[in-house]
Amino acid sequence: MSKPFFEVFPTLKAGEDIRNMFEGAQVLKVTTNSDRTFLRVHIVSRHLIQKTLVYEMEHLIKNQLFGRSAVQVEIREKYELSGQYTPENVMAEYLDSFLAELDTRSVVERNMLQNAKCTFEEGNILCMQLIDTVIAQGKKDSLTDYLKGVYADRFGLPIEIRVMYKEPKESTLKYNDMRLQQEVDSILDQVEAVQKQKEEKKQEKEAKSGEKETSGSRQGGKNSGDGKNSGSPAKGGFSKGSGLKKGGFRDKKVFVKSAKMDLDESGLIYGRPFDDEPIELSTVIGEMGEITFRGKVISFDTREIRNEKTIVMYAVTDFTDTIMVKMFVRNDQLADVLAEIKMGAFLKIKGVTNIDKFDGELVISSVFGIKKISDFTESRKDNAVEKRVELHCHTKMSDMDGVSEVKDLVKRAHDWGHKAIAITDHGVVQAFPDANHYIETLDKDDPFKVIYGVEGYLVDDLQDVAVNEKGQSLKGTYVVFDLETTGFSSAKDKIIEIGAVKVENGEITDKYSTFVNPKIPIPFRITQLTSITDEMVMESPEIETILPQFLKFVGDAVLVAHNASFDVSFIEENCRQQGIEPDFTSVDTVGLARVLLPTLSKFKLNVVAKALNISQEHHHRAVDDARVTAEIYVKFIQMLEERGIETLDQMNHFGAHNAEAIRKMPSYHVIVLAKNDIGRVNLYTLISKSHLEYFGRQPRMPKSEVLKYREGLIIGSACEAGELYQAILGEKSAERIARIVNFYDYLEIQPLGNNRFMIDSDRVEKVQSEEDLREINREIIRLGERFDKPVVATCDVHFMDPEDEVYRRIIMAGKGFKDADQQAPLYLHTTDEMLEEFEYLGSAKAKEIVIDNPNMIADMVEKISPVRPDKCPPVIPDSDKTLREICYNKAHSMYGDPLPEIVTERLERELNSIISNGFAVMYIIAQKLVWKSNEDGYLVGSRGSVGSSFVATMAGITEVNPLSPHYYCPKCHYSDFESEEVRAYAGGCGWDMPDKECPVCKTRLVKDGFDIPFETFLGFKGNKEPDIDLNFSGDYQSNAHKYTEIIFGAGQTFRAGTIGTLADKTAFGYVKNYFEERGTRKRTCEIDRIVQGCTGIRRSTGQHPGGIIVLPHGEDINSFTPVQHPANDMTTDIITTHFDYHSIDHNLLKLDILGHDDPTMIKALEAYISSPAMENEYNETDHPFVATDIPLDDQGVMSLFHDTSALGITPDDIGGCPVGCLGIPEFGTEFAIQMLLDTKPKYFSDLVRIAGLAHGTDVWLGNAQTLIAEGKATISTAICTRDDIMIYLIGKGLDSELSFTIMESVRKGKGLKPEWETEMTAHGVPDWYIWSCKKIKYMFPKAHAAAYVMMAYRIAYCKIFYPLAYYAAFFSIRAPGFDYELMCLGQDKLLRHMKDYEKRMDTLSKKEQDTYRDMKVVREMYARGFEFLPIDIYESGASRFKVKDGKLLPSLSTVSGLGDKAAEAIVDAVKDGPFLSKDDFRNRTKVSKTVVDLLSDLNILDSLPESNQLSLFDFVV
Repeated sequence: MSKPFFEVFPTLKAGEDIRNMFEGAQVLKVTTNSDRTFLRVHIVSRHLIQKTLVYEMEHLIKNQLFGRSAVQVEIREKYELSGQYTPENVMAEYLDSFLAELDTRSVVERNMLQNAKCTFEEGNILCMQLIDTVIAQGKKDSLTDYLKGVYADRFGLPIEIRVMYKEPKESTLKYNDMRLQQEVDSILDQVEAVQKQKEEKKQEKEAKSGEKETSGSRQGGKNSGDGKNSGSPAKGGFSKGSGLKKGGFRDKKVFVKSAKMDLDESGLIYGRPFDDEPIELSTVIGEMGEITFRGKVISFDTREIRNEKTIVMYAVTDFTDTIMVKMFVRNDQLADVLAEIKMGAFLKIKGVTNIDKFDGELVISSVFGIKKISDFTESRKDNAVEKRVELHCHTKMSDMDGVSEVKDLVKRAHDWGHKAIAITDHGVVQAFPDANHYIETLDKDDPFKVIYGVEGYLVDDLQDVAVNEKGQSLKGTYVVFDLETTGFSSAKDKIIEIGAVKVENGEITDKYSTFVNPKIPIPFRITQLTSITDEMVMESPEIETILPQFLKFVGDAVLVAHNASFDVSFIEENCRQQGIEPDFTSVDTVGLARVLLPTLSKFKLNVVAKALNISQEHHHRAVDDARVTAEIYVKFIQMLEERGIETLDQMNHFGAHNAEAIRKMPSYHVIVLAKNDIGRVNLYTLISKSHLEYFGRQPRMPKSEVLKYREGLIIGSACEAGELYQAILGEKSAERIARIVNFYDYLEIQPLGNNRFMIDSDRVEKVQSEEDLREINREIIRLGERFDKPVVATCDVHFMDPEDEVYRRIIMAGKGFKDADQQAPLYLHTTDEMLEEFEYLGSAKAKEIVIDNPNMIADMVEKISPVRPDKCPPVIPDSDKTLREICYNKAHSMYGDPLPEIVTERLERELNSIISNGFAVMYIIAQKLVWKSNEDGYLVGSRGSVGSSFVATMAGITEVNPLSPHYYCPKCHYSDFESEEVRAYAGGCGWDMPDKECPVCKTRLVKDGFDIPFETFLGFKGNKEPDIDLNFSGDYQSNAHKYTEIIFGAGQTFRAGTIGTLADKTAFGYVKNYFEERGTRKRTCEIDRIVQGCTGIRRSTGQHPGGIIVLPHGEDINSFTPVQHPANDMTTDIITTHFDYHSIDHNLLKLDILGHDDPTMIKALEAYISSPAMENEYNETDHPFVATDIPLDDQGVMSLFHDTSALGITPDDIGGCPVGCLGIPEFGTEFAIQMLLDTKPKYFSDLVRIAGLAHGTDVWLGNAQTLIAEGKATISTAICTRDDIMIYLIGKGLDSELSFTIMESVRKGKGLKPEWETEMTAHGVPDWYIWSCKKIKYMFPKAHAAAYVMMAYRIAYCKIFYPLAYYAAFFSIRAPGFDYELMCLGQDKLLRHMKDYEKRMDTLSKKEQDTYRDMKVVREMYARGFEFLPIDIYESGASRFKVKDGKLLPSLSTVSGLGDKAAEAIVDAVKDGPFLSKDDFRNRTKVSKTVVDLLSDLNILDSLPESNQLSLFDFVV
């Protein structure tokens, strides 16, 4: 008595596919041996179960039911199959199972059967032709007995076998003479190199130099000697075309020489001599006492401690793992140690392993000795005489897929002697500029070139919705039909059911339905899908009978089907087999659905039916699916007629080039290479269109667009995801494949390892073995020969070396790929490696596809630059003349006419430089933007060094006046630049000078001037590219961006694009999680090592916060860069450059229109102070408060930077803060306050210098702070801004151009060249000044600092004299951490919360840190005697505070958890009148119940009842 399989094994957990296969199987019996070490399960099944699944089930039973017990499980199957399973059909369906089973018996027999030719005669006679070998003759009987036994016992089909033999073919696996000779030469070269190495070692020992060995290769292709080493991967790399060799994860970095090569007593640099053999760091997993290891220093740090000692910490890797070494070195020995132990050094170390008590990591301490050793890593080389060219290569710009830097790939190809390499990232070309940067480092006559291309996502939009239409009317006769088949290949698979419905004049008039006997078994998965069994079709007629009947039913009607190309291809193929020439017109309802139902994401029949409210009862049955498709088509006809479409021709035009449809169509990979500059522009155009018009998950390229822009392009068929490869896998018709091949310029094949994943994939039926993969490659080669298309072999490079797969593995695991650990060998192969991969094609053909054809394509490509080298500034007519007029008009209004000589000289010098270098247009653009903003009521702050330009000041672009300090009279235009009193302030600021009356008219003189040289901005030659950065109010920024379109015209401005890549912190998380998920613990230093290979990988794109790229009229943006939406957001109208804006800022103008809080604060202060709520002399109409009228020399303001007296409070009132500048931009942070205390500023110019120090990197801490503390410098003499360096050096007598060059180098963190130091010392520059220059990493320009301080000073002025306005503006604009509940419910509650925060200071989150910072300003406000009003839902603003009755009314958004949108919704709802209840409040504002409860808890809604319902008690008096 049998039982269902899963009734016998009810607890067994199996995947869906294997469970389905065994669901219908019956267990006949279960037997075991006497000691219960063997279990045999006898089953019977009515469908075939392939042997691989049987073995998998055995494995599941063994593991899940018996665990580690020594029990062997065997499943013995019998089949009760339909009559369709003839012996011949069994062989066809079960061959892979025969081979799998023979694998467990005899590999020889397996190969015999695999290479045998099997035919059947008289039904049950198997004629088997074997290759005639001694082994075949000896194994013949064993193989035939096996086959007979399986047929008889398993299938109940006795067969007879007749064996014949055929002569073996001569092997084609030969290397040509050139390669054989090359290998001989290589061996001889290596022998010679070894002899040379021995001789060198001998000489070294004699000289006792202890120098590093000179033999051996360097990582990254730097070769020593003759460099002719083997190009094959060593241990840890990939085996031929597949997975990893022994070594697994450990050997993933480099190929290494034998450790014994370094056992030499010379080279000792620290400690005592030792000669222990090193161990691999991967074996060091815990405290092991004293060990010896070798490695490369990959990180380095020092930390000075007490007792005149320094901790030297450095990570050392041997590329199996990494460990940190910690040494305590006396300061007098430090210089000697650091001279040898540095980044990149190769060392052998003997020391003790310990767990570090600070971080719990295993480290090396108590170092016994350190030797300097030679580089023990080796890199692969391409030693072929004739080199290949790689035409398919991905970089880190391939979205979270490629892991190689483009410069490294290009350098490797160049170093290998390849003539070119193609860069083909997925859908993007963002690696091009960096590739070009490497090319620019080569000699001009170096012939090496980069082939610029892309692996695009091709969409075949050339297929009409109505194929072969003849102008038929939509009201004609249509036959809507559906087929059920045994598979997807019209050439190989069979039709098993036809269902059809006739539609005439939009009405269903007739039906046709029949089964078809395919004469072969119906696969189990098809039976599962359709419920059609062999028994249902065996009595039906064959297709030879059915097809004529069906064609008669069709007559002259148009065929309609869902995914018509599939169904029609089967009908057409069977017509040809019966000698009938097909000439059908067919309509595809999938294509129509894409056009008519664009909101759908999928277009399966059931999805479309549901969208149209059409019921579907028996999905995947031909007659029912035909009925549903017919109803869909009838509705589509109605929709088309509503659009005025009456014929199939009009239907095709309606569906053509529909972007929405293209976004939903299937895509294929395609390689597009730019042949010349025309091709480059066309490539960029395709990239732009694919991102702007056709982006749907990927940037898609419609074939119609590719054909339109094909000039100058070379089109390749790409990888297994390409259209051709997929058509071969899907066994499409010869006509379809021919049409596909004709589209391409060349065809592509790849190593077997690239596609080996298909062997294990259930989705790919055609590929069951490596031989199947070889056959597909052969088929592509045959197609190339037939259609005269060159075939090239590519690697589809995703990482450079075999060991680099670990980076891609980790990235893919982080993205959730379950097969991340099975990485294909997608590394850059040498020529010999590729020839070996394709040796099965024969040496001549292998050479053709690996060497000849790729080189031929490379020769077709010109050497081009991916970015235009020329400058293309926009043109504004008469900009030179306009700029001169504006400047002189402003100068005359300030300084009179004639102008002082110093003003004229500066103006003329700057104007001549600006105009002659073509920069006038940039000034006019900035002038228009600033004037427009000022006109609309918003100040603009300048950034960068534009304030160094007096022309910029006169043009109104900046408030900073770079002339030397001076007086001028606003009435009679008297000026004083030269008096001794004025000259005493040279280098400082005019506002520091004492007040003075005009000696001519007694008017109070204006003080101005910051003494900033123009050369800081444009250099001494005036040709440095100007960078005019402007700080607009954050509220006004978008208006400024829109105004650029008015200036230049629509379509002429683009946002500056940025590329977001994987950062260190994120990559660290990926690596750490990868190992933790696999139960492996790695030391932090090893994680850091691996992280370096994962960073910089492209994640997304974005936009510069204020960068605008301007395209001159008459130019095409695609000649510079493709364009796209930021982050491919198809809902925005913002368009950015595809390249990172830095790549094109040398030839297109970039405007920096940034948003900043300071101008917004100034605008808010002007509004508050002028409002009726404030009691002062100002009003909003005829006497508004103007911030630019604020004097910059108020002593009360200056006192804020010393004490709190101007605020009327003491430091004790505000938690001990000694100064009054909390909440003042640039000076309110703890860091800035400490600088104020250290420097004790007295003048406005001191504040400018402090702002410069605060914004620099390594300018204050460990630099100026130290020098001032030691008395070597003061705030006036220390280097604070970049201008200081140039002015000081010129003052010391250095050449002005050299002084400028030194300034530029220092401010960028590039330090000083030795010859510069010599020159500086010769001119009396002190050592401390040189030391300071060398420490600096980044510096602020003085003009930038001055602009910031001017804004900050005005805000500080308002803080003293208009405190309520100041606090309202600050809390509205600059207090992101403000919290109503914590801060507005009284001073006592605030102080309690502050104490709690102070206890947790070290663990505060970023948001809590912001909140604590704002708490300090609130505490100050309370201390000054000001208070908050409770929030009023009718009076409070959404995000801005209000001043009311001498108090502050907080905004709604200050309630934590409310949010800006909810706050705005409440303000909008208030406009419609009072709220009746909390229910009414919630309904009108659309806020959540949580928000209502939150407001209720804060007593903000106390005046509202719960609901609108009235109670009788409401009327009781």
